Amino acid sequence: MYQQMIFVNLAVSDLDASKKFFTELGYTINPQFSNDNAASVVISDTIVAMLLTKPFYATFTKKEIADARTTSEVLIALSAESREKADELVDRALALGATPSGEPQDHGFMYGRSFDDLDGHTWEVVWMDPAMMQG
Repeated sequence: MYQQMIFVNLAVSDLDASKKFFTELGYTINPQFSNDNAASVVISDTIVAMLLTKPFYATFTKKEIADARTTSEVLIALSAESREKADELVDRALALGATPSGEPQDHGFMYGRSFDDLDGHTWEVVWMDPAMMQG
């Protein structure tokens, strides 16, 4: 069965630092789609973050590249299997140099925390009670 994938392309200032950050978060780099201008970060079987140097990113758009430290360009949300796993991922990101982004959100059936990565891209990590998701 075909599973649609998502490839999130992000402009980064320091490709090596970003690769180190994401691998230390527990993700892997797919060398087949990585080089001196890009790194393919495998988040899951269907989610890949493409980290692109700013000059390389610029070859894909005529628009100005947003400075994610000062402008919100996108909010990337990842699911977590539990509240604890959400906390673990965000805590690990913060220990690796990310900065907190907003306050934790606890709605009982849904819990989330967020961080800004080394380039200011906002990542939200969200857990939802499976019983609530089934309706």
